[in-house]
Amino acid sequence: MSTVFLNGEFMPLEAARISPLDRGFLFGDGAYEVIPVYSRQPFRMREHLLRLARTLEGIRLDNPCSLDDWEARIGELVRLNPDEDQSIYLQVTRGVDSKRDHAFPKGVAPTVFMMSSPLVTPTTAQWEAGGTAVTVVDNRWLRCDLKVLALLPNVLLRQQAVDAGGVEAILLRDGFMTEGAAANIFVVAKGTLLAPPKSHLMLPGITYDVVLELAERHGLPTEIREITEAELRGAEEIWVTSSTKEVFPVVQLDGKPVGAGKPGPVGRQMRGWYQDFKQGVMRRGG
Repeated sequence: MSTVFLNGEFMPLEAARISPLDRGFLFGDGAYEVIPVYSRQPFRMREHLLRLARTLEGIRLDNPCSLDDWEARIGELVRLNPDEDQSIYLQVTRGVDSKRDHAFPKGVAPTVFMMSSPLVTPTTAQWEAGGTAVTVVDNRWLRCDLKVLALLPNVLLRQQAVDAGGVEAILLRDGFMTEGAAANIFVVAKGTLLAPPKSHLMLPGITYDVVLELAERHGLPTEIREITEAELRGAEEIWVTSSTKEVFPVVQLDGKPVGAGKPGPVGRQMRGWYQDFKQGVMRRGG
């Protein structure tokens, strides 16, 4: 039985109750974060919490906790759950109103919820097989840099990939690649790693930052710039990156092979660097 945190209390998941008038339920009015935990050490917790703070500021919702308070509560949640590797989900909504009204309620406390799940990352066999992806039109709103609860557009876009047996939907807007429905996307062209720049059209990923740091550390040529649809379709390699997918190769895009149709040499290098970093830094709370 997993332990969760709700509005100041730790309790069994089965005991957690939230009002149907909570604005997160009615409007998707809130923010969330997902923090990976390796060997009971939350990875880059401050960076995740600062991203949460930016999202809360962006939706005009006061942060209910200080960074120190967040860290203490997350540490206790990790301690109370059994898995060595965990995925911590935390959510803040604008709280419970007395009615359904679009306008912000006054004098209402935010709802704060956190839970832990086992952190499951790709096996070596899964990585060697790679995955398939589809391209879709990015028809979401213009604040994709905010990690908000209103994810129905992402859900619908990713379902197109799931329906096709794929691992991700890669989003295209006005002739350029933005990101995946639930991940960031990297492209390798002529041996150079290409990454889309952070903007209001993509969520700034923590794993995205790690990949760029590792590329710089190991001297991998990198360009951070807009990536055209043509460059995506002609890429030697395509990677999906996130806390759970880590650095995962796409070997087929819209039914056509990516490069040689198998994980490429640059991706294999990056996977090795990432796993070394994971063992040497992530599992020590770096």
